[in-house]
Amino acid sequence: METVTLRRFELADADAMMAWASDPEVTAFMTWEPYESVEPLRAFIRETVLPHPWFRAICLAGGDGAPPVGAVSVTPTADRCRAEVAIAVARAHWGKGVATVALKRALATAFADLDDVERVEALVDVDNAASRRALEKAGFQQEAVLRSYCVVKGRLRDMVIYSFISTDPLVE
Repeated sequence: METVTLRRFELADADAMMAWASDPEVTAFMTWEPYESVEPLRAFIRETVLPHPWFRAICLAGGDGAPPVGAVSVTPTADRCRAEVAIAVARAHWGKGVATVALKRALATAFADLDDVERVEALVDVDNAASRRALEKAGFQQEAVLRSYCVVKGRLRDMVIYSFISTDPLVE
């Protein structure tokens, strides 16, 4: 597998991000619909991603100039000790460990970067087996199934909650 790196997004990443943010299979379990044009995506990057405290591009090899093949964010909640992680990876990179490595790298730095965060949580659709497995391989612990927890794309969904606590050992 190529080396997975994380870096801050730039507006110039919109075209590369469009390749996977417009894919209905990539966004199937997301609360947002696939993008149909690059302008709304560019606005999302400008208004949401760039000012976000911890929203990173997932890149392969290449360092700072490598195009993103996904995104990972760690968002503090109203309860300052908690944050929520979210991840999306281009379909061409599914099943190759990219999401697992990106999650591990996010955990390795997010606790230091985000003051007062002691717990990182993930909510995953019960049917999203690949994301569940990536979280488990990155060291997250499954805590519960939240029945009829939310509506995603017009359907009431059960969600699995995972957590990683700042004192948990990082997985190599």
